[in-house]
Amino acid sequence: MPTPDSSAPPAGWRPGRCDLVTVPTRQGLEAVDILRRTTAAPMGPVLHDGPHDTLAFLVPPGTADAWDLPGSACTRTRGGGARPLTEPPVRGCGWLLPPGEGEAGRVTDPVVLRRALGEAARLIEAADNHR
Repeated sequence: MPTPDSSAPPAGWRPGRCDLVTVPTRQGLEAVDILRRTTAAPMGPVLHDGPHDTLAFLVPPGTADAWDLPGSACTRTRGGGARPLTEPPVRGCGWLLPPGEGEAGRVTDPVVLRRALGEAARLIEAADNHR
């Protein structure tokens, strides 16, 4: 698993090269809120895929090799860095948090994201069970 400071791009990282952690929109929005409120770690860009009701967090390349959080998926992108990060690396998606809203060129630290997604899942479960 990448180290906690992996929100900074690793050596050789270029815009367009990243992995994507995809979660249901509801869980992703909770995680975005948690990350904004509780962590000093920068958050990278986040994609929204409305038709599939998912959010995808850009994380460092290589994250998919060790990602195993239930209810989420981590996939590699094929980006070779030729395309600027101003365009989403996945067709049919738009930016929820576009590049440049946080620190330019950053991706989300997968360790911090994993904690936020776990907390979001617990909050959602508690809310659903309390109805």
